[in-house]
Amino acid sequence: MDLLTAIVLGIIQGLTEFLPISSSGHLELAKAILGDDSLPKESLLMTIILHGATALSTVLVFRKDIHEIFYGLFEFKMNDAFCFSLKIITSMIPAVFVGLFLEDMISKFFHQNILLVGVMLWITAVLLYLANRSQITEKELSLKSAFSIGVIQAIAILPGISRSGATIALGVLLGIDKSKAARFSFLMVIPLIFGSMIKSFLEMETNSIQLNSSIMLMGFLAAFITGIIACKWMIEWVKNSKLWYFSIYCMIAGTAAIIFGIL
Repeated sequence: MDLLTAIVLGIIQGLTEFLPISSSGHLELAKAILGDDSLPKESLLMTIILHGATALSTVLVFRKDIHEIFYGLFEFKMNDAFCFSLKIITSMIPAVFVGLFLEDMISKFFHQNILLVGVMLWITAVLLYLANRSQITEKELSLKSAFSIGVIQAIAILPGISRSGATIALGVLLGIDKSKAARFSFLMVIPLIFGSMIKSFLEMETNSIQLNSSIMLMGFLAAFITGIIACKWMIEWVKNSKLWYFSIYCMIAGTAAIIFGIL
């Protein structure tokens, strides 16, 4: 993997992690188009680095929210911070189950399966379209809703289904306020990303991987900077009910991927 490829993949990861167009799907498309023939372990390491960069950008953007949650937790009483943390934990259950018991099966989908990516992008497009047409309501996030959003987050591990798009869309379809749905979507994934990174590093034979430090750094910075920008953009777009923009994009990208996959 050369420096330019790392930067391009970093920008794609930073933008697509928050914009509802599927980061994993676009990374698979980019690898296919750019002709990434790097070793699987090397590619996996770069993927972990890029996801870590976008996780840190989320922490930076939502630093005030995270501070309030931790501050409230240390009051050791049933307050808003404790209830919100409980909902975060509840939402993590499906993804943790998938990661522990179905990881090997799902990993088979992450091998430049462009046709699958195209179909999943169309599913993302439909979810975003339905969410954009839903009526405006201001329901509070319940434990049941948190678990349901967690289920679709676990499904969104498939390349082409946008994690942020699917979770925000389901939250809106469940009647949750759009701003609250977006906030919960971005915060709920932070512990999962860091947990997945630690697990992957522990299982990886890092001594056998040769990846230049400058390549890793530039990929990380590209994902981190674009992640901050995309996260802030996405919050505003959700508030202004502009999810249909991304629905159209996913339809176009999905159609192109299906054609590319067939040919």
